[in-house]
Amino acid sequence: MANDPIYKVIFYNQGQVYELYARNVYQSDLLGFLEVEEFVFGERTQVIVDPAEEKLKNEFATIKRSFIPVHAVVRIDEVEKEGSCKITEVKGGNVTALPFSSIVPGSHKPD
Repeated sequence: MANDPIYKVIFYNQGQVYELYARNVYQSDLLGFLEVEEFVFGERTQVIVDPAEEKLKNEFATIKRSFIPVHAVVRIDEVEKEGSCKITEVKGGNVTALPFSSIVPGSHKPD
């Protein structure tokens, strides 16, 4: 069990950036989704409690598997051990993301 990889998954969700740790990450059978299983939250032995991590822990406590849209994923890293899970606000800037197209190239066949 000590050699099981841990993945840090960073993705956008409703105007926020989520940073979570999980043991299993793979492409879903649902087209355009990534499956994330077995969320890992750091066990804190300190008295100090991180409210952002507690919010994530409560939000994902009953979730067995999460399906994340591929276009929402920012980054996936394999790490040695889990870190602190967090949620950060997306700060607006001068650049606006292009809208996501649901049209698959080559799917339209002329008559």
